[in-house]
Formats: sequence, structure tokens, C-alpha cells
Amino acid sequence: MTTRQTLLALALLAAQPMPAAAEFAGAEAIRDLNGTFRSAAPEPWYGGFGTREFVFADGQWQLTFTHALDPAMTLRTFQFRTGGRYEVGAPVAAVPGTFEGNFEEAWKHVTLLTPDAGIAAAMGMADCGLTVNLETDISATGCAGWAPVEVCGWDHDLIALDETGVHFGVRPADNDLCTPDRRPAALLPAVPAFR
Repeated sequence: MTTRQTLLALALLAAQPMPAAAEFAGAEAIRDLNGTFRSAAPEPWYGGFGTREFVFADGQWQLTFTHALDPAMTLRTFQFRTGGRYEVGAPVAAVPGTFEGNFEEAWKHVTLLTPDAGIAAAMGMADCGLTVNLETDISATGCAGWAPVEVCGWDHDLIALDETGVHFGVRPADNDLCTPDRRPAALLPAVPAFR
């Protein structure tokens, strides 16, 4: 996985048409979210493909992100899970219809899904003490691009809601949204509600 591949994948996602700001819901609807939102199909992520699942309930959120090398998601590499409280902040003038979305990462878990040590090393997971197919709590230690909770306990993102689902911001190549100045400046396509 190269930086160029990551940027290309993110650019492809960002190039998809976004709805007009007038179609987006207000902050109160986002604060009251209850439900599950899942990728409709595998999306380009980190030199491969991934699916995102977000669960919102009573002011809490959880993310399950699963990565694979192929669009059929048969060559899976890892799964990352996190969650905590979330806050909907001020409107973001540079991205009409969106709000500051601050997502607590109170805990971070990762599961290595490939037995290929070379792939694990290429993804920066070789020294994380992971066992294939066993979820590991990395909250205190971090792993690869995930900093420990003590260092990075909040993700400073964008959030918007419309009839197609929940939208989040285009993440930077280093995946670092640990401080407000790293907040994205564009939206990804929606993660639709799971029915």
C-alpha cells in the first residue's frame, strides 16, 4: 500500500457527486441518530477495498471497518473497531450542509485477518502482537496508524445526513484526524441505512 494508491482511492471516492446542501438534515436530526448504516458495496480504501458499518444509539457511535485486497472482500487483511460518544458541532461553512462531527474513540480494537506476515508488515501491523483472527484491544498501545487512546481519543471529522445516508469526511492519507485542524474539507459518499 503506497501513499499514491491511498490518495488515488480517496480521490475516486471524493469525485462521486454529492447532494446539494439544501437536501441535508439539520444538526438535531444528526444528534438523534439511532440505527445502523453500512456500505452498500466494498469501497476503495488504503490500496484495497473496505466496508464501513456505523451504529448510532443514544448519543453513542461505533464503527466496524473491514479491509480486503480484492473487491469481493475474500482476501481480508484486518478489521478495526472503535466507538464512544459523539458530538455534533458548528456548521462547516467550507462544506455547505455539513457539521463538525467529533467522535470519541474510547476504545480501539483490531483483528488481523491475514496469515501472510508480509502483508501484515506492509500495513505496519507486524509489531503489534496480533494473533490472526483474534481481536486485540489496542487502546493503550496503538498499532500501525492507530494511536493509543491517550494520544488520540477523538476523531475530528465532518458529518452530514440526507436521504441516502450518513456522510463523513474524506480522510487524509495518514488517517490522522486527531486534532480539529485536521478536519476534512470534503465529503465521502453516503453510508446508507441498513434495512
